[in-house]
Amino acid sequence: MRARIYQPAKTAMSSGAAKTHHWVLEYAPETARAVDPLMGWTTSSDTQSQVRLQFDSKSAAVDYAREHDISVVVQEPKKRKANIRAGGYGENFATNRRGAWTH
Repeated sequence: MRARIYQPAKTAMSSGAAKTHHWVLEYAPETARAVDPLMGWTTSSDTQSQVRLQFDSKSAAVDYAREHDISVVVQEPKKRKANIRAGGYGENFATNRRGAWTH
């Protein structure tokens, strides 16, 4: 069995970093997906592709894979740039601003 271990990125629809602090072990598909002739949906008989295991750390995920003889590829996460303002959008409307708020 082949699998990959990665740390999920934040969703594009939010600015929060929830659900990005754990590591995921996800199995690679063993067989290609097939198209259902009636509905046009894709299907697969590979049940391992439905399994996603979550771990608190990368080392715990690698240890699990080693114990169960799973060959893994570890993908390191790409970190965000640290150029985000401390106050954010709400700082534009703060009452203790030094200068006048203008467009």
